Amino acid sequence: MKPFAPQQGAVSLTFDDGRPTQLEHAVPIMDHFRLRGTFYLIPSGADWRERLDPWCEVARSGHEIGNHTTLHPATGNLFATSTACYDDLTLEAIEDDIREAQVRLEQIAPHQEAWSFCYPYYHTDVGTGSQRRSYIPLVNGMFAAGRGREQYGFGNLPERVDIACVGGQVCERMTVFEMIGLVEKLAIEQGQWVVFVFHDISGNQLSTAERDLRQLCEYIADRKDSLWCAPLVEVAGKIRESREPG
Repeated sequence: MKPFAPQQGAVSLTFDDGRPTQLEHAVPIMDHFRLRGTFYLIPSGADWRERLDPWCEVARSGHEIGNHTTLHPATGNLFATSTACYDDLTLEAIEDDIREAQVRLEQIAPHQEAWSFCYPYYHTDVGTGSQRRSYIPLVNGMFAAGRGREQYGFGNLPERVDIACVGGQVCERMTVFEMIGLVEKLAIEQGQWVVFVFHDISGNQLSTAERDLRQLCEYIADRKDSLWCAPLVEVAGKIRESREPG
């Protein structure tokens, strides 16, 4: 099975939370190198439409818009940083929130046919103790793909990856040399799918330097013959197709 042929491997550049520094730095860099990424937005608050309006053009230019809930819940230990707590949610409550986010986001990218989801704080369960439940099956039924988090140094094996919970490599403490090393080892040499996770770009929180992202994009753009760079939902779709009989 070679889902990425004629390229050896794949890479997806994903961005969480729809932060202003992504509009300021990430989108122009990717457009310059003709790369398309995935941006997971949070359509929360009474002003959500006005706040997310700049992303309409991002969607029209070919980037993927993804669902990141409206609540962006946190675990109990991190509840002070969020408006909602996973511990207090039920499967019904998280489903209602995801559906509401989807209704809103489809106004930002009305042309988009396939959608993916990003688990806030990489957390995939609601409730606690004996009442704790995974909502990965819910995401699997609602979206073409879901993105979580993987341990450092590991990519996604096309024949094994759970499309409903694709592993992402968090980049805020990574240099461009580390990122390039992962692409070379995992994607180009081993034929895996590397999914990078960014938040702020040269910002104040969970930040990756603008120069590092620019150098990574330049590296990727120079290797189109051996490396396929595409939004997460497109790579997930190609893997699903490769698994179909015949």
